[in-house]
Amino acid sequence: MEGTQALPLSLCLRIFPRKQANNNHQFSKLKSSSKSSSINFQPLKKNHHHNKKPEPFQEHDAFPASLPLHSKNPHAICKDVQRFSRENKLNEALAILDYMDQQGFPANVTTFNALIAACVRNKSLTEAKQIHTHIRINGLENNEFLRTKLVHMYASCGSSEDADKVFDESTSRSVYPWNALLRGTVIAGRRQYCNVLANYMKMRELGVELNVYTFSCVIKSFAGSSAFTQGLKTHALLIKKGFVDYVILRTCLIDMYFKCGKIKLARRMFEETDERDVVLWGAMISGFAHNRLQMEALDYVRWMISEGIYPNSVVLTMILPVIGEVGAQKLGKEVHAYVLKRRRYAKEQFIQSGLVDMYCKCEDLSSGRQVFYGLVERNAIMWTALMSGYVSNGRLEQALRSIVWMQQEGLRPDVVTIATVLPVCAQLRALKHGKEIHAYAVKSWFLPNVSIVTSLMLMYSKCGVLEYSHKLFDSTEERNVISWTVMINSYVDNERPHEALGVFRTMQLSRHRPDSVAMARVLSVCSELKALKLGKEIHGQVLKKKFESIPFVAAENIKMYAMCGFIESAKLVFDAVPIKGSVSWTAIIKAHGYHHLFREAIDLFNEMRHDGFTPNHFTFKAVLSICNQAGFTDEACQIFNLMSRKYKIEASEEHNSIMIELLTRFDRVEEAKRFIQMSSSLLP
Repeated sequence: MEGTQALPLSLCLRIFPRKQANNNHQFSKLKSSSKSSSINFQPLKKNHHHNKKPEPFQEHDAFPASLPLHSKNPHAICKDVQRFSRENKLNEALAILDYMDQQGFPANVTTFNALIAACVRNKSLTEAKQIHTHIRINGLENNEFLRTKLVHMYASCGSSEDADKVFDESTSRSVYPWNALLRGTVIAGRRQYCNVLANYMKMRELGVELNVYTFSCVIKSFAGSSAFTQGLKTHALLIKKGFVDYVILRTCLIDMYFKCGKIKLARRMFEETDERDVVLWGAMISGFAHNRLQMEALDYVRWMISEGIYPNSVVLTMILPVIGEVGAQKLGKEVHAYVLKRRRYAKEQFIQSGLVDMYCKCEDLSSGRQVFYGLVERNAIMWTALMSGYVSNGRLEQALRSIVWMQQEGLRPDVVTIATVLPVCAQLRALKHGKEIHAYAVKSWFLPNVSIVTSLMLMYSKCGVLEYSHKLFDSTEERNVISWTVMINSYVDNERPHEALGVFRTMQLSRHRPDSVAMARVLSVCSELKALKLGKEIHGQVLKKKFESIPFVAAENIKMYAMCGFIESAKLVFDAVPIKGSVSWTAIIKAHGYHHLFREAIDLFNEMRHDGFTPNHFTFKAVLSICNQAGFTDEACQIFNLMSRKYKIEASEEHNSIMIELLTRFDRVEEAKRFIQMSSSLLP
């Protein structure tokens, strides 16, 4: 399939029918929206006919597999509902419940428990209310077990009002409904830490007997919101009540400390634990990975194995991305061998997609493809991992073609797949294929997904169709900081700086405040327009939000003052950076170059090296450009040799071009020829 060279680069995006009796993979072809300039930017809304008389309910509507319900007894029908619930097919399960209600068949508590669990997994409030209605119809609304489950369900689906209402109707005041309320709120996420804390404090005021699961939910909430002070207080309470020795709570505390950035406290908690299970080890490994401490994560994996505890599927999915990030291919192959040895892991597609991703990040695309094509069954996650691998290895057209290949296997691209491929269209300036993906996203009800919308905006911007980016932005009701920043970037990339500043001003009036990326982009616009007054205003906001130590923000700030003619202010910004890196040093060197202070710029470069900072590719490009402007031929040759020999940075075509121009200008023809040969060897 992949070896077919004649395959046209046409996405031919398809969509499955919404209601289908069996999964026969027959789907209709979408017409490319590139054939028409009219694109629907508004999120689609379903057309509900409220006044239309409902059609008679038939058995085949209730059971899509077309099995005869009338030949089954109520117990067998309940089993079918439970099976659909386990498969997360809530619509089918609820359709059968409707049929059972019509026929007068009762549903039992076990069936409703399975339905509620599926609803929690899908976080679907609409189905949650339907399930609650069926519980009332079956006369089980006073069942304390189901009432507790309902509290959990509503809280998980994000409806705190419904959860509180069901909770208040409960006659029981045991810890279990409270735990359901807490756990559901934690699962719902959406930064509802305050609700968890309020209920937790109320439990203590009412004298409810707190148990291990209560503290587990509360600590998880603190971890999600990085509420370090509350976490410390809860830790002290655990010690006071004698709960601190439970492994589950120690694991939660370790996770909380890591998410609050307290690495030493997490280590100390781990070292004080005598009985360490694989879950506790996994919390440490995940915590290090979360804090970008990849080598520590791998060290703990080795330590865990030396203690006789081997990775489970969860730990494997944690460590494979870490191995890819550090490029430890040898260790990755050892993990791959371990997966093959434990046959049950070899069938888990999350692990297999992790292996594909790991090999691709280690620049071993061949091994990644071998894992991928060695699988009998592949899903959208596997295909997305392969596409991402193609992108990271610079094989963009193959990444784009993969959408066609995965559909030929009967698989439908999901939101993550589309979000992976849209940046490829932007890089290739593939407007036609970008429009096809846009049409597919609209018809698949992926919009208004903020990630997809911002990717589409970026794609249209890169393809030079700025009006489409603007229409998408205007049609998005729930904007976030990223969508605002992308709109600013779109105007900057299309050389419309005044419009970019207008979007920034509007953003300041909205409920979203600019982040460090947005401020850096606006500072670059101020540099271009030499808008010193606005630049100073942004600088004030940077100081207020404590962004001044972020390298790329400091660099843009230095550049802004330098371009506006205030080199002394640029020096003050540089001096105020607490931890200087190559980005800050490069910015101040370039700033001196803007003011033709060439000798001072070279002196700064030497100072940077003597202070122990390592110049990067961009630093050497800046210094060589300054040497070219100043005519420092000998210094340029020395710096070039320093780059290739000491710092082992491979010269790019830009580096060679600077040297060729400088040497040719000063009649050093033989040396220039050598650089011409070096430059020609870089060409593909």
